[in-house]
Amino acid sequence: MIGIIDYGMGNLYSVSKALERMNYEYVLSDDPVVLRKTKGLILPGVGSFKDAMHILNETGLSTFIKEEVQQGKPLLGICLGMQLLFEESDENGLTKGFGFLPGRVERFPEGNYKVPHMGWNKLQFRNNSQLLDRVEEGHVYFVHSYYVKTNDSDVVLADASYEVDVPAVVGRNNIYGTQFHPEKSSDIGMAILHNYADIVEGKVIVR
Repeated sequence: MIGIIDYGMGNLYSVSKALERMNYEYVLSDDPVVLRKTKGLILPGVGSFKDAMHILNETGLSTFIKEEVQQGKPLLGICLGMQLLFEESDENGLTKGFGFLPGRVERFPEGNYKVPHMGWNKLQFRNNSQLLDRVEEGHVYFVHSYYVKTNDSDVVLADASYEVDVPAVVGRNNIYGTQFHPEKSSDIGMAILHNYADIVEGKVIVR
């Protein structure tokens, strides 16, 4: 079972429906007692980095997430949820993130292009991961005004080009994230969610 963390800032309906289409059992909750019984977690997110971390810290969910990750439970962050996995963000003032992965979240630089980065953009694979097994380098759906800057290229599993190189899929050990919305990204997004479910269940892909 996968636990979807409900802290009031996630695209919960579409993520839940995606897991239903996969016939995968899930629970949607803000209760650590309930979420602790799951095999893996999804941290969705829409909105401000600062607001999200404030809620997670005030409710104690941030402590719970850190404890579960430290014990080896898989965690998948989606959109803002992916950004929260990194060290800090300068959105509305400097805010510390979880720090599971090295990097800083910054607004797209000024330029002759539209912000937010919204719509379909192509993935370019950079590093191998079970999260991307059987997944093609196709287009996925983004909506964001801030992106991750990291000096550790090993954590970037795939990126997309939008004036700058945008880390689109990240991962290390039991931590994973997608800047785009896999639940809104057709077959490619569903394949990534299937792979995450396999990771949660401890299934190893035989290549």
